[in-house]
Amino acid sequence: MNLLQEFPVVIELPVQWGDQDSLGHVNNVVFFRWWESSRIAYAEQIDLLGKDRSGRFGTVLASMTCDFRKQLVYPDTVLIGARIGRVGNSSIHIEHCLVSQKLNAVAAEAVSVMVSFDFEKQTSCPINSGIRAAIRHLEPERKITGLDE
Repeated sequence: MNLLQEFPVVIELPVQWGDQDSLGHVNNVVFFRWWESSRIAYAEQIDLLGKDRSGRFGTVLASMTCDFRKQLVYPDTVLIGARIGRVGNSSIHIEHCLVSQKLNAVAAEAVSVMVSFDFEKQTSCPINSGIRAAIRHLEPERKITGLDE
């Protein structure tokens, strides 16, 4: 069974020797770097970052939660899936799932909340229709709360 079959974006990363801490397992900070990598991979698919990244509008990370399920150790390779869980007026919730190839199991799950942001006004702003359409194109079969509202 493919543990990430419902995730349209999946990246693969090796566990590095230096990812481990004094307890002999991958340190929790590393998971957050991995979440960032999967979030960026998804964001690039829907142009969430913007083409030039120098404009007035963009997105910011508003919050991040993580549930650790299994300890990881070197050597291993992880697969990290990303998909949209919910779309609000100005926020997008990206769900992440991390699978250890060595364990053939989910090792952690997380949610990133991205907020559409007007950098000139320093306030949130609505998610534009182009981003909503790109999400629907990438995940046509999934029911995503708030996407089509």
